[in-house]
Amino acid sequence: MDVDEAQLLVEFRGKFRVDELLIASTPAWSWSLRPAQATLGAGVLSLNRYAASFSDVSGAEMAEMAVLVGQLEKALKCVFGYDVINYLMLMMVDKHVHFHVIPRYQAARQFAGLEWLDSGWPALPALSVSQHAEHEGVLSAVREALGLACAG
Repeated sequence: MDVDEAQLLVEFRGKFRVDELLIASTPAWSWSLRPAQATLGAGVLSLNRYAASFSDVSGAEMAEMAVLVGQLEKALKCVFGYDVINYLMLMMVDKHVHFHVIPRYQAARQFAGLEWLDSGWPALPALSVSQHAEHEGVLSAVREALGLACAG
């Protein structure tokens, strides 16, 4: 990895607060909570090394991704009971292999004493929404609930 790629990876991980909001990981992938909760439990699944194209991901890394996706889907279903899950690989701004993992909800959910909506349902998710960002500790509570589900 050259200096520019290393810097891009550092910037990506900082922007999405990957280390701070980490829920689970493998050697190749990290699943972290999205700092902006478009829907309850919205996350980021990101490659732990820099890659600009999905075709740069190795077969072994893809196998690890499949394992982590199984864990995250189980945790999200168990804790929040999503109806559908969307995986969005946009890479328009952040040119590093990652997916936005957006659990989708037909009806409101209650968590941490707050009501959570999916304002885009049943169409595209409203990624610009950041629910309950003003409530200190809410991201930690969501992260902890999902982390415990992964451990169990």
